[in-house]
Amino acid sequence: MDQQNLTVMTEFILMGLTKRPELQLPLFGVFLLIYMITVLGNLGLIILTKVDSHLQTPMYFFIRHLAFIDLGNSTAICPKMLINFIVDQNIISFYECATQMFFFIFFIISELFVLSAMGYDRYVAICNPLLYNVIVSPKLCYVIVGILYLYSACQSLMYTIKIFTSTFCGKNIINHFYCDDVPLSTMACSNTQEIEFLLVLFSSLNVISCFLVVLVSYILILIAIFGMQSVEGRKKAFLTCGSHLTVVVLFYGTLIFMYVQPKSAHSHDNDSITSVFYTLIIPMLNPLIYSLRNKEVKNAFHRVLKNGIKVCI
Repeated sequence: MDQQNLTVMTEFILMGLTKRPELQLPLFGVFLLIYMITVLGNLGLIILTKVDSHLQTPMYFFIRHLAFIDLGNSTAICPKMLINFIVDQNIISFYECATQMFFFIFFIISELFVLSAMGYDRYVAICNPLLYNVIVSPKLCYVIVGILYLYSACQSLMYTIKIFTSTFCGKNIINHFYCDDVPLSTMACSNTQEIEFLLVLFSSLNVISCFLVVLVSYILILIAIFGMQSVEGRKKAFLTCGSHLTVVVLFYGTLIFMYVQPKSAHSHDNDSITSVFYTLIIPMLNPLIYSLRNKEVKNAFHRVLKNGIKVCI
């Protein structure tokens, strides 16, 4: 390798979503609105599931952590993205880029595992309702969440260290609107095979293992539902799983579209749109899905609002 091609990076330039100047301000307004809805929706869901006694169940415990993950994922990316819409050049420092990538990977992996934990929770609730509170105990919930956060942090730290201790060569332009592991790994001159191997290995392991947990859980749930004699019982079971299943389909569908399509089908515009969907749009939609399709959440909101009005009066 020619030593002149090796570069000590102190900052990177993000390509952004579009090169058209006339779209910068409209896009700023659109994504500012998306981020505000995301913050209000997820923060509201976190507070609601924490303060309302009727929502102190394992299902809402996991929903609260899903809301925290969605809020964190969006916050890791959107504020910097908004700033880049109104500045001349999308510059991000070396350490800021490393921090952004760490939290992005951490929250994406955490979301995979918390969705699979929610799938298992729904399986126990429908297939073993009498033993639900014994099997899915508060202690088990804390253990599951603690392990998934620790695992996600270790894996995210491994990727970040591997990539940002590598030697970069060529231009410092990242072909994305945030610091993602894939475009950054292609810019590295050293340890590229090791980084690519780790990315493929652990990404496949995470996605396949989490997907299998969700798939097996829903196969067993469907068997249990079709075995029910009561039509009302079937309807209640479907309603219990509906919100989670919608979120799973949206999240996994987007990931599969992003990473399973052939390399020839990849382009900056297509990858950017898909990334926007699973990093910004899905975190905005998740609290709406769990709020609008859930009577318990609606009732809890009305109770909290009513109590708040009484306190003010």
